[in-house]
Amino acid sequence: MQKRTVHASVKDERLIKKRRDQMIKGAVTLFKQKGFHRTTTREIAKAAGFSIGTLYEYIKSKEDILYLVCDSIYDHVTERLEEAINSRAGSLQSLKQAIAHHFRVMDEMQDEVLVMYQEAKSLSKDALPYVLNKENDLAKVFEKMIISCVENGELEIKEAEIPLIAHSIIVQGQMWGFRRWVLQKHYTLDEYINIQTNLILNGLTKKL
Repeated sequence: MQKRTVHASVKDERLIKKRRDQMIKGAVTLFKQKGFHRTTTREIAKAAGFSIGTLYEYIKSKEDILYLVCDSIYDHVTERLEEAINSRAGSLQSLKQAIAHHFRVMDEMQDEVLVMYQEAKSLSKDALPYVLNKENDLAKVFEKMIISCVENGELEIKEAEIPLIAHSIIVQGQMWGFRRWVLQKHYTLDEYINIQTNLILNGLTKKL
């Protein structure tokens, strides 16, 4: 699916990235506090450290900023995961390590992930499918790992079950951010990772 173009009047790509990164950081904080609709572009510009006039040199609308937030989050999470598993694919141990890594990234980026899920519904009809497809791309990273485990004889599962397992891993990681306010009263992050990983792997390796 084609990436949406966010128009800027500035031509310097490095400056565009720098300014948009500042916008994204400021917007995440504001969207978490006030929500997308109650946050103004002027507030985002102030949080980013520049004027409203400067803001509109890099985007055309507030919805552009929400799109950039969601796109950036998925790119960052997927890149972090791919970097972590690149040399360790094909075994249950590598899958376990990838699950733990994903959960830790979700912990680090819990504000961003929470904002994305709360506010993605406000994206335009052309932007929303692209952003949702990014979640599929993230799940495919785990699908490839699971397929490698099957090919290496580490797992025996049906092909049709693989996408569901991959999405389950993604959701269990995200749940730490959504429900951390209560989960952290009962578990440390390490305990949560161990319990969830054992539940996932036991479900894959044991016959009911």
